Amino acid sequence: MKTNFEKKRRSKEMLWKMIMYVCTIITCLILVFVIGYVLMQGIKGLSVNFLTTKPSYLSGNIGILPDILNTVYLLVVAIVILLPLGVGAAVYLSEYASNHKLVKTIDYAAEILSGIPSIIYGLVGMLFFCRLLNMQTSLLAGALTLVMMNLPTIMRTTRESLLSVQTGLREGAYGLGASKWRVVRTIVIPECMDGILTGCILSAGRILGESAALLFTAGFAHALHGFMDGITSSGATLTVALYVYAKEQGEFQVAFSIAVILLVLAVLVNLSAELVKHHYKKKKEV
Repeated sequence: MKTNFEKKRRSKEMLWKMIMYVCTIITCLILVFVIGYVLMQGIKGLSVNFLTTKPSYLSGNIGILPDILNTVYLLVVAIVILLPLGVGAAVYLSEYASNHKLVKTIDYAAEILSGIPSIIYGLVGMLFFCRLLNMQTSLLAGALTLVMMNLPTIMRTTRESLLSVQTGLREGAYGLGASKWRVVRTIVIPECMDGILTGCILSAGRILGESAALLFTAGFAHALHGFMDGITSSGATLTVALYVYAKEQGEFQVAFSIAVILLVLAVLVNLSAELVKHHYKKKKEV
């Protein structure tokens, strides 16, 4: 026969299971509601003209092609600068740094910096890049601000991936006479490439969704530029354009249409991260 203690334990387990089920259902319902509401409000405003033209206030046409291009320009510049800096710093801290106190201090500083609100980075970027370095309000200043903001995150994720590599692989390579750099280049980095690429892709997703820092540094312009002219000029990304159309101009239909595009981009970024992890997992199994 079951004792009173077992009955109480089972009833507590059932209670906690029900609470977890309810929390899971509420979370899923909120997610479905947000996605469904954005799609219902935004899909009807999407069109080829909307995606491939620039806004014209004389004709009343609203197009977001400049905002899409500005987002691409910003992402390319930020990733090109962020990737070597973040991965290089992580490799040095994991493989070469011998001062453990310095490594711990840098880790602690990176943890603090990754939790600072993005609007503070925007303020620092405006004062340092736009004013002190005289870049003015431009996509380049915005990209450098985002590099500064995402560097601690990509450095930490890359370092965690490097530390997850088995010590035996390094020792075996050293035993065969390989140099430190050769071990890092041919064994350590390829072994944890999935974690490095996943961190980079997720950082790209954060860059795509950032708006607060760019309000101070990149500007609001909807002008259409080439790459070289675009990065040195003021320009609104998709997230900034969403804010401008919703808050400043009251064009909520346009804002929801941009939200649909950002939602699709967020899904693609997360899907890319999962595909990269799956690809390298299969590669390791083979």
